[in-house]
Amino acid sequence: MNQLLTHQRLPVTLWDWYAVPSVWRSAYIRLSLLLLSCVAAVLATGCSRPIDSSPAVTVEHAISPEPPQVGPATVILKLADMAAKPVSGARISLEADMSHAGMAPVLEEAKETGPGQYEAHLRFTMAGDWVILLRVRLPGGRMLERQFNVSGVRPN
Repeated sequence: MNQLLTHQRLPVTLWDWYAVPSVWRSAYIRLSLLLLSCVAAVLATGCSRPIDSSPAVTVEHAISPEPPQVGPATVILKLADMAAKPVSGARISLEADMSHAGMAPVLEEAKETGPGQYEAHLRFTMAGDWVILLRVRLPGGRMLERQFNVSGVRPN
């Protein structure tokens, strides 16, 4: 009965840690990892801004050369608001990925060439189908994500 009422103190020093049975040590490690994972998840979701997928801003795109081929390509983007007015001052990053796994993504930043018009130069590294993800930060700080497919990139 006395043994049920007594409790072990937590290990404080390294010597105390080695004196703890391996079953308890394993439990402490698992509990610590679980707690650390929970804290990381809360911080990751609490510190990020929500991505807006509403059609408040329209994004038109074109790729040159047409049809696209392996090598350099130019992506032309046009941003407009609901009233069809050009959206200037946005920051746009592009991530081009092949539609199958195993290839490194191609990352580029678009530069504004005129009111609401942006241009990015990227390089298709392989023939096949590609997906381009746009991450747009509007002048007010709001974030948008858009995605479009580039089918049938041809070999040289």
